[in-house]
Amino acid sequence: MALVVTFALNEPQRAALAAALPNVEIVGLAGLDSPARAAALRRAAVVLARNVDVELEEAERPLLGGLKLLQFITAGVDYIRLSDMPANLAIACNGGAYAEPMAEHAVAMAFAAAKRLLVEHAALTRGEFNQFTPNRLLMGGVCGVLGFGGIGIATARRMRALGLKLHAINRGGRTSEPVDWIGTPERLDELLAASDVLVISLPLTRRTERLLGARELGLMKPDAILVNLARGEIVDEAALYAHLRANPRFTACIDAWWIEPVRHGRFAMDRPFLDLPNVIASPHNSASVSGQRDMALSAAAANCARAFAGETPRHLIGPDERMR
Repeated sequence: MALVVTFALNEPQRAALAAALPNVEIVGLAGLDSPARAAALRRAAVVLARNVDVELEEAERPLLGGLKLLQFITAGVDYIRLSDMPANLAIACNGGAYAEPMAEHAVAMAFAAAKRLLVEHAALTRGEFNQFTPNRLLMGGVCGVLGFGGIGIATARRMRALGLKLHAINRGGRTSEPVDWIGTPERLDELLAASDVLVISLPLTRRTERLLGARELGLMKPDAILVNLARGEIVDEAALYAHLRANPRFTACIDAWWIEPVRHGRFAMDRPFLDLPNVIASPHNSASVSGQRDMALSAAAANCARAFAGETPRHLIGPDERMR
């Protein structure tokens, strides 16, 4: 009954894990020599990690084969090498742990676009007082949610409270959440055509990479608002740039980029999105709020507890999600 943590823990974090997992030995790999690390991994029932590519030595990866669960503290794991992990190893992301702040960010971006806040701020700095240039009322419109998991549901609840109708897509095409329409991925075209605001909250997998290209963007309303909180690679970069240039009333709210420091070691883009007036950008900081790391640790610990209790963990990663 040992939980091995691959990243450094401070004392409050260790205490929080101990409270969430009574009767479980908590072992941190940080500071241990190679033999002690190997011994700890062999005894582990569950491993809690941030990024095994940097936190484990290559020779330590095979020691994970006997685990009940490899649990990540992060929600997105597409940039971590998982394809060579044992096929029978249960791997879970921290799905939904960052949903609340990300949902607020989605709402803020969508309404900033609809109300032309950045456009008119820039105009005011030039001395232009465009009081009678209309902005948009989103109430009564349709918010489409592509990926109706924790983030999508949290966003939908806020959008519904603000008067929008909810259309959603998830793998099963059903939900207990109140929605006006829900479908499977095969009905993506319908979701795109109906949405005044489209929120992307899908994981990046082999199936979702470049899911939205020129054809799909062309199905959307000319004044639609696209909010990407997930991964840049879900939207074809060149196609989105061309669509924004050709449709000046269309707005892209980009929090997730194609090349980012955490996943790629640098920030870069192939097209000058930031020069376009119909782009609202943020540095993938939608989950970066005070106290969120503690909330994420708590959520991950709860899933570890399920594994220790012999229950099926939540948010398991399927074979198609092991991108690397």
